[in-house]
Amino acid sequence: MSTKTPGLNDAYSLKSPEDSRRLYAEWAGDYDESFAAREDYQLHIHTARAFVAAGGQGPVLDVGAGTGLCGAVLCDLGVGPIDATDISGEMLTQAMRKDIYRDAIEADINEGIPVRRDSYSGIVSSGTFTHGHVGPEPIDELLRIARHGAQFALSINSDFFREAGFADKFRQLERDHRITNLKLHEVRIYGDLASGPNKDDTAYIALFEKA
Repeated sequence: MSTKTPGLNDAYSLKSPEDSRRLYAEWAGDYDESFAAREDYQLHIHTARAFVAAGGQGPVLDVGAGTGLCGAVLCDLGVGPIDATDISGEMLTQAMRKDIYRDAIEADINEGIPVRRDSYSGIVSSGTFTHGHVGPEPIDELLRIARHGAQFALSINSDFFREAGFADKFRQLERDHRITNLKLHEVRIYGDLASGPNKDDTAYIALFEKA
């Protein structure tokens, strides 16, 4: 283990699933304090509120749940039950300590999620669709495990949205009548207390329903 506290640059530089497991195993214990609180991280709040405002309800899968930041906001807003999935078992351990999740599912969403078809009425994800992490391809797997009419709220880093081809993916899903009511809202990832080169970064929250 490195003695250096992991940071955003490390996360954005990930190249493989094993890199992700290694980084987040190291970061899990103090992620909430060393990153979320210190950087005034707000994206999980925007994502959860957008999901609820769009009429989202449980059962919900929190994709890339990490330490449970987004799930905690959903719980506070009265949403449940909520399951968590993440590539990092260590992050899921921290999430389950918050006592907000029904179940934890350790999985690489690029490889699939061991969940039955049509399991969830809602899918949320905050901070997973970003540099060094996950592109648009796993959206197909998320649609598989979502019920007809399920509400989605996926945050996607704005720069990564353009680089990774999310617009093309959503257009194709609409053409194929697999999703409906697509809306994109751009929000700030960090609050006014943030500092550093990424303090003004934004993300799109993609809201849509499974057709």
